[in-house]
Amino acid sequence: MASLRLEDIARKTGVSRSTVSRVVNNHPSVSDEVRQRVLAAIEETGYRPHAAARTLASQRSATLGLILPQSVGAFFTDPYYPHLIKGIAQACNQHEYTLALFLVATQEDEQRVFPRLARQGLLDGVIIQSGHRGDQWIIGRMVDAKIPLVVAGRPFCYDNVSYVDVDNINAAYSAVVHLVRLGRRRVATITGPLASTVGIDRLEGYRKALVERGLTPDETLIVEGDFTEGGGFYAMQRLLPARPDAVFAASDIMALGAMRAIRQAGLRIPDDIAIVGFDDLPLASQAEVQLTTVRQPVVPLGIQTVELLLDIIENGIEPPRRIILGTELVVRASCGAYSTPRGEWPG
Repeated sequence: MASLRLEDIARKTGVSRSTVSRVVNNHPSVSDEVRQRVLAAIEETGYRPHAAARTLASQRSATLGLILPQSVGAFFTDPYYPHLIKGIAQACNQHEYTLALFLVATQEDEQRVFPRLARQGLLDGVIIQSGHRGDQWIIGRMVDAKIPLVVAGRPFCYDNVSYVDVDNINAAYSAVVHLVRLGRRRVATITGPLASTVGIDRLEGYRKALVERGLTPDETLIVEGDFTEGGGFYAMQRLLPARPDAVFAASDIMALGAMRAIRQAGLRIPDDIAIVGFDDLPLASQAEVQLTTVRQPVVPLGIQTVELLLDIIENGIEPPRRIILGTELVVRASCGAYSTPRGEWPG
């Protein structure tokens, strides 16, 4: 059956595609029981590995690259990134791949790094954590060089790019609808950077929720943030004169900064201002007022990114693949769902 692929054998035997590949290429790190089960399935189905693919497999380095480009300025302070890397590293360990990390902070870094990434035999494939407009050129160079590539996050230009992301529009929509259902009418938002697809998509979900609930978006209730605690604090200070009764912050880190600004202004959470974040990082449940937030599967997203990249390495870069993961609204105290009716603004 010439149309069979490694994934068909993997599905039949209940193991990963990479495990089947290791059996086909006589890799030693497979248990005898699994090896016999895979070989039996190969014999039963008549699967024959492509000769060119086997040659390519023998030349692989078993190393994947993770590029964190210059837009990821908060890598060392935002707990989102360690969770993402945890998922990527777990999947690499499971499939016996080494992970090489590239921090690309400047244009000069990018110019130095790309020739190494493109060097034959160094990496089998590359993951880019992106979604920022300024990162598109390096993604484009990877695509043009036909390097197996997966982007963690929706890139701006994705016609020929495989990526894994969460459903940011519907996630933000559900958060804002929840606030409106609780009786909040002046719902503000602290967006992510609007030079990023995540910032754009979560703002779109915010606007969509207001319009569908019969509320007109008020531009004085929309302030751009930068995914930092300080950015959330200063964005909230800018919002306070517009007298919001609720805020949807596009990240937990910014939500915590906003909560600090609200308390500093002598206002109560959630009585005066309800707040919802995005991520459900551990700190969300550790805040003084536990944070209602959108839980996105950050570790599973990292795992899915590696799984998709291995599929591309094994079966080719065409057609591009896209995986969109769901989210969940986690209701805690900061939105007011469990509190008495809120008070009026002072003054």
